[in-house]
This record gives sequence, structure tokens and C-alpha cells, in this order.
Amino acid sequence: MLGRLVLLLLQIAGGYFLGKIAMGYIPVSGDLALFVYAVVVSVIIYLIGVVAAQIIKDVSTPSAHALSSSLVLALIFAAIWIFVPPLVPDIPWSKVPDRWAVLIGAVLGYFAKR
Repeated sequence: MLGRLVLLLLQIAGGYFLGKIAMGYIPVSGDLALFVYAVVVSVIIYLIGVVAAQIIKDVSTPSAHALSSSLVLALIFAAIWIFVPPLVPDIPWSKVPDRWAVLIGAVLGYFAKR
């Protein structure tokens, strides 16, 4: 249990900082940038999970299902943060930054079980 908690914290910190660094090398702007960020963060979170499985004792090696569910959920959160706020203006969408929402979606997708 402690190993999975450490993995969660590593993935959040690594996804945030390494995602910002990686996006500095990818020249994309506008709404498409959030979708590219979702893909980048999902891959980073998966790779952190692969490395952590070798280092941390109680963490199992992630499968391809972990990568695909992380990618799908991150892209869904990106789509929600791009397309839904104009349709539902009563919800305070700006309280959660869009990159944090995508990062949370990618981590939730990684830890989702069938």
C-alpha cells in the first residue's frame, strides 16, 4: 500500500514537472496544446510506473491497459476542459487549471482497474 502511495506521488510530481519540460520542446499552441499535453503526460506517467515497478517492492509492472486507460482518460479530461465550459458557464471551470485536470485524469486512468 505504501509503495502505491509513493508511486502516486512520484507520478504526480514527475508528470507535472517533466510534462512542462517536454512541452517546451514541442512547438504547438492553442487548444491542440492541451491534447498534446495529455498524450505527453500519459506516456510520462506510464514510464514512471515502469521504472517504479523495478525499484519499489510492492508495485507491479503496468500493462498496456494502464497506458491506454491513462491516455483515454487524459484525453477525455482535456476534451471536457476545452469544449464543456462554454456550454455550462455556471460551473467555475477556471478554479482547476486545465493542465492539472489532464494530469489528474491521466493518473486516475493509470490506477483504474477493470
